[in-house]
Amino acid sequence: MDDTGVVIAFYVLAAMTIGSALAVVVVRNLIHAVVALIGTFAGLAGLYVTLSADFIAITQILIYIGAISILFLFAIVLTPQSGRGNQESFLRFPALALSGLVGAVLIYVAVDTQWNLSDRGDFQETTGTIGELLLDTYVLPFEIASVLLLVAVLGSIILVRPEPAEEDD
Repeated sequence: MDDTGVVIAFYVLAAMTIGSALAVVVVRNLIHAVVALIGTFAGLAGLYVTLSADFIAITQILIYIGAISILFLFAIVLTPQSGRGNQESFLRFPALALSGLVGAVLIYVAVDTQWNLSDRGDFQETTGTIGELLLDTYVLPFEIASVLLLVAVLGSIILVRPEPAEEDD
């Protein structure tokens, strides 16, 4: 990361990711929280691009933005309207203390670690190798996982579908 543009992009994307993550926690509307979560996922994908992790960036976009966020939206839309609020909880302060402790540990590790640059692989090396593994060696588990996710989505739709009204003769 010696190029000035890459460094500026890294910091802009980091600020966007942190801002979106904070918005996920702060907003009361669950739909707005999911939209902020999509912004967080997009910022992470951009950070992966600046760190030369091309396959992880594309995976972040396809899986997290394209699938997980849509699954969250389906879950919110399919639940009753009364359960959509983000109400207060008695666990708010313990969760805040725990997240502060985790944040302090992460900051300590980031400051204390020696961040030596290592040789990174070329874009084609990582993507080509992973693509060959997914489409050759691990194609069966990959397809089984996709069918399992499809069945889970269809099952959730069937579970929340309203019962047809019975006609009286």
